[in-house]
Amino acid sequence: MTSKERVLRVLNHQAPDRLPVDLGGMHCSGAHASIVYGLRQALGLDAPGTPVKVCDCYQMSGEIDLELIEALGLDIAMIPSFYTMFGFPLTDWKPWRTFEGTPVLVPGLFNTDAEPDGSILQYPGGDKTLPPSGVMPEGGFYFDAIVRQEPIDESKLNPEDNLEEFGPISDEYLDFLRKGVDDYHENTDLALTIGIPGAAFGDIALVPAPWLARPKGIRDIEEWYISTVTRRDYLAEVFARQADICLENIKVIHQAVGDKVHLANMDGTDLAAQEGLFCSPDAYAELYLPHAKKLNDYIHRHTTWKTIKHCCGACEPMIPKFIEAGYDVLNPVQCSARGMDPKLLVDKYGDDIVFWGGGVDTQKTLPFGTPDEVYDQAKTRAEILSAKNGFIFNAIHVIQCNTPIENVLAMFRAVGRDV
Repeated sequence: MTSKERVLRVLNHQAPDRLPVDLGGMHCSGAHASIVYGLRQALGLDAPGTPVKVCDCYQMSGEIDLELIEALGLDIAMIPSFYTMFGFPLTDWKPWRTFEGTPVLVPGLFNTDAEPDGSILQYPGGDKTLPPSGVMPEGGFYFDAIVRQEPIDESKLNPEDNLEEFGPISDEYLDFLRKGVDDYHENTDLALTIGIPGAAFGDIALVPAPWLARPKGIRDIEEWYISTVTRRDYLAEVFARQADICLENIKVIHQAVGDKVHLANMDGTDLAAQEGLFCSPDAYAELYLPHAKKLNDYIHRHTTWKTIKHCCGACEPMIPKFIEAGYDVLNPVQCSARGMDPKLLVDKYGDDIVFWGGGVDTQKTLPFGTPDEVYDQAKTRAEILSAKNGFIFNAIHVIQCNTPIENVLAMFRAVGRDV
């Protein structure tokens, strides 16, 4: 069975020949660049000191290329992005060394000049004449968005201000996607994922819009969450228009890449924390679900793609709404959160949604456990979550910096990969 066939069987709740495994098949399933570097060294893929590309300059995730995919026995590849979260292209690579010492390649417009306090700032589009939109503190591992919230005048709030980042996809980007999909389709047997711009409603990582020069509207994180209650009509208008724009983009993306793509990464909006929801199922049904369903329904009627919903935290009470909205896959399945027992999830929802993630706890077991503890947890989770043939193995979210490489290799060995 090819990787593509294996993944497609699981997406249809059919038994595969072996469990499909992912690392980096979406932005929330990869690994910090230091982990990618460590894996490549441990597997003998590179000479010491060979840098790895940082493919996600926000999370500082490393590139999972075809050589690493083959070495780890992975089954899924993500069509790369063209732009970073900060709005500059993933081109013109240059060397840099992260604070913890990993040799990496970063895009040409990635700022590597430290501030007097040792921090590294990033700028919208790499333009240093603009206020910075991202910061990594000295000794840090990732970037945080710098919130650039203008004073809010309720009488002048205009939904168009929160729609500035949504618009027709460019011919240049379509051509980039087409070439990327064709390359993977013709030269690999992997299942392919693609990100759909504008399909995430209120994704808090995107609300501050670190790629925009001077974002308007509601951009402060706390203010945004408050607005889901106090300015619900405003957000409903933003989401409705956003959905209309996204639907047109889905049409042209499908025209460009067809059904060579197998999974569409739609929505990364988190609605739960470690201990419970911060959006009720009723509020989700009112504010989010109609727009998500509109997009999912179109995709299911007009393509063969399956759609992915990302939601961290204790989201179990929300899963019926995700299913109602038409999502086929849930990631990252944070089994360490309240109410997210893997057996309970499979028993209640395993016939109706595919679980992607949950394979090992990236907060405690993977970074701080022994290789044997990692192996045992990964093996047990895989057995539980695959009970109804609807599971793609992956750690819970991105594998964090300073995780022992021996533990990461033990995770892959637990699911039958010879590493």
